[in-house]
Amino acid sequence: MRGWITRRAHRAKPSRSGRGLGEGAFPVLVFIIVCTIGVINSRAHIDPPEPQTPQVQMQFPEGLDYSKFQHSSANHSRLPCLLCHRRDSNAPVPKRPGASQHLPCAGCHAQQFQNSESPICTICHTDAKSGAVKPFPNRLISFRMKFDHAKHLAMGSVNCATCHRPVRGGVAMTIPADFNAHATCFRCHTPRAQSNGRDISSCGTCHQLGGYARTPQNMPAFNLGFSHARHDPKTDCNDCHQVRAGMPQRRQVTTPEPLNHHASGRGQSCASCHDGKRAFGDDDFSVCKRCHTGTVWKFGR
Repeated sequence: MRGWITRRAHRAKPSRSGRGLGEGAFPVLVFIIVCTIGVINSRAHIDPPEPQTPQVQMQFPEGLDYSKFQHSSANHSRLPCLLCHRRDSNAPVPKRPGASQHLPCAGCHAQQFQNSESPICTICHTDAKSGAVKPFPNRLISFRMKFDHAKHLAMGSVNCATCHRPVRGGVAMTIPADFNAHATCFRCHTPRAQSNGRDISSCGTCHQLGGYARTPQNMPAFNLGFSHARHDPKTDCNDCHQVRAGMPQRRQVTTPEPLNHHASGRGQSCASCHDGKRAFGDDDFSVCKRCHTGTVWKFGR
């Protein structure tokens, strides 16, 4: 009986090499694994994977609009402005990138630039083979302009006259726009200029993608005979305009309210100064002609 138990226990004991498998199963399993690894290594040796260059990774779909450069495209909009527009002077018109072997554009478009008949060439060239280049656009209406009047006036060295000049014989005041604005802004925003440790020379300091409509220089008050030049030495900008911090672009600076010559309490009006002593006196309407001239004025305006 004792010998029978010993033999049964011996037969039930798992194999150390196969851990429960048959005595011949483990060598077969090892052989299969070794053969599989060998096949994989041999295929990797024969057919090495192609390196994933930027040109392989980036795909350009057919039918793209190459009539002009698209800043708003998915790939362009995520790039920093200084990657393409490097400033080395205060020239109002920025330099067009690509003059040096199409860099930095060739970083992504090298394959497209290999053929002078590629549609991409028409973005900048009228004739790619001769190298004739299109004129730089004089207006970029696809960029919204960011300007904070309160922040600039708080600097102390900036005032209204820094950016605004008399125009139309002194009747109106200029509003910097297009590339002419750069001539004013670049007095402080010079190449590599810093403010509180932040670069203020990049395009993105003042511009962001989006539609832009400039503030008009023609105001209804000018048609009523108002002239900045006639008021200039006696009044200051702050007598008629107030700067409000944190307001949208066109609402940062108030204008006098023409509500029967009296303001609503939220701003100022002509009657703030013309208080009955110099104009708007009693029922003498003959003084109306001091401001209301010409044939364009009418009641209710």
